[in-house]
Amino acid sequence: MLIGILQCGHPPENVQDNHGDFDAMFSTLLKGNGFSYEAWDVVDGDFPSSPNDAEGWLVTGSKHGAYENHSFINPLTSLIKDIYASMRPMVGVCFGHQIIAQSLGGKVEKFDGGWAIGRQNYIFGSHGEVSLNAWHQDQVVKLPDDAEVIASNDFCKNAALVYGNRAYTIQPHPELSNAIISDYIIARRGNTAYPPQLIDHADKLTNLPTHDNIIANDIAAFFKGDFKPEAIT
Repeated sequence: MLIGILQCGHPPENVQDNHGDFDAMFSTLLKGNGFSYEAWDVVDGDFPSSPNDAEGWLVTGSKHGAYENHSFINPLTSLIKDIYASMRPMVGVCFGHQIIAQSLGGKVEKFDGGWAIGRQNYIFGSHGEVSLNAWHQDQVVKLPDDAEVIASNDFCKNAALVYGNRAYTIQPHPELSNAIISDYIIARRGNTAYPPQLIDHADKLTNLPTHDNIIANDIAAFFKGDFKPEAIT
């Protein structure tokens, strides 16, 4: 199965040097499932010709806001709508989670509660508590009509969504292992956009395990049509 990866941004230089771009991170996360990959740098204006260019689609994270005026946002929104209409499975992570929701009638905004940085705990239906690395301030605050919530915590109410068998999206980053998030912390430390106390706290948690494999299995099952989500009411 060919998965098209829509790269909506790029990691910091030290992260790319050590771990590759987002396509490499997701290839590592989903290793062993028989997928092949092709990446389009949509943030740089490189778009596929149609949803038929891949059998499934993955929309990555980005430093940009879904509601911001960047040249790639409108064509990406149109492509997301076309993929959704094509019934090909689509996965979104962080910015991808947000831009898919916004494209399908939801709302994204900068959360007045601040940032989530590093290891966070979420309740994922039958999975129970799942620990994943996150890095975001924006959140989905209004759901599209087709979306159901399948993961949540006190900080991020709409942490993961499913849209039937057409889209699965998640706010935290299963592709960011502790080694990768550590390099993000190195790159971002000292940047006044990020509260230093949150950076320090995230750094202290990088020795604790995360459950990336649980979400990797869910994403793979979703692409293969075998995912059975449990909605949170």
